[in-house]
Amino acid sequence: MATKAPQKPDSRPLAVRIGVGQLAKPPSLEFLLIGSAAILLTAFGVVMAFSATTVESLKNSGSPYAGGITHLIYAAVGVPLMLVMSLLSLRWLQRLAWPALILGIGLQLIVFTPLGDAQGGNRNWFYIGGMSIQPSEFLKAGLVLWLAYILFRKQALIDRFWHFAIPALPVAGLAMATVLAGEDLGTVMIMALVAFGTMYFAGVKLRFLGPIVIAGATLVTVFVVTSQNRMDRLLAVFDPNCDPSGQCYQPYHGLWGLAGGGIFGRGLGNSHEKYNWLPAAADDYIFAIVGEELGLVGCLVLFALFVVLGVGIVRILRRSDSMFVRALAGGIGVWILGQALVNIGVVLRLFPTLGVPLPYLSSGGSSLIAVLIVTGVLLALTRTLPETERAERRAQTPGK
Repeated sequence: MATKAPQKPDSRPLAVRIGVGQLAKPPSLEFLLIGSAAILLTAFGVVMAFSATTVESLKNSGSPYAGGITHLIYAAVGVPLMLVMSLLSLRWLQRLAWPALILGIGLQLIVFTPLGDAQGGNRNWFYIGGMSIQPSEFLKAGLVLWLAYILFRKQALIDRFWHFAIPALPVAGLAMATVLAGEDLGTVMIMALVAFGTMYFAGVKLRFLGPIVIAGATLVTVFVVTSQNRMDRLLAVFDPNCDPSGQCYQPYHGLWGLAGGGIFGRGLGNSHEKYNWLPAAADDYIFAIVGEELGLVGCLVLFALFVVLGVGIVRILRRSDSMFVRALAGGIGVWILGQALVNIGVVLRLFPTLGVPLPYLSSGGSSLIAVLIVTGVLLALTRTLPETERAERRAQTPGK
């Protein structure tokens, strides 16, 4: 009777066996840049949330700290999730692509049930146990992860339009349609920007992307022209005589807040606009409060942190040999940095009011947690990069 040979114990590191990244590997420069910028931006947001919500919190709850504590709790949930995501390997990120997209679309559909809620004309929230959730923020994360995975799977055929387009375009269009059905055109435009960035950094040819961009711009134009509210917001940007007590009430108060801060600001906690003058002072217009209380210096510090984050992302794009890594990092980078530029542009009255939050800073748990989750994905991608010395030798070798 044959006996089985004793099996050798699995000598692979525990991190490899459970599918997470290389825990023992020293953090790369990209990891340090992205991680430190994200933590500092989150801390910046917590401080500004405490300051910007004092008046409203005092009126609603009797405590000036209620809004800030809520934002702090969201940060306390999001940062550990970011660290957990940073441990995942590429294999597990790819495995999560389909579940993340399906979960995102499923959550988005809840807004059309009795649990859904409409704010400012947009039906893009739902309530569970008194907690408000904006599922489109998590749908962005699912969309960028899924798109990067699908394009990676089709990379050998990506230079053929129909192989690239199916199923990428129909499924991405479906995800955006679920948000557009709730009248949130601003979020849809950010999702379209994220999809474009993911496809561009995946290596999709510009001759394919050009017609898609034109078609998307045409659809946006149609939705704007057919809505009086959207047309009013758009025209208000170009009207120097726009009524500050009407359509331009919020844009003007945002600018007045920035102007009132000067170079050094009025001081932390000393904003005038947050006294029920500026709507959404802690949300979409948090940048106006930063400028008013911390002045130009505070705004430049904020810009510098986003630049540090951007440098880390660009270094991933330059150093990685994986199309999946480049597509995913590029899509997430376009999401975070592009949305930040759009939000700041709205406060500066360069763009019409779109209702998109400032990443890491705007009050709202869904936005903060979703951004911290994808930041964790970026940190996970930094663990896949070749060693700096090897990369530098390859760059210096002729013909490489």
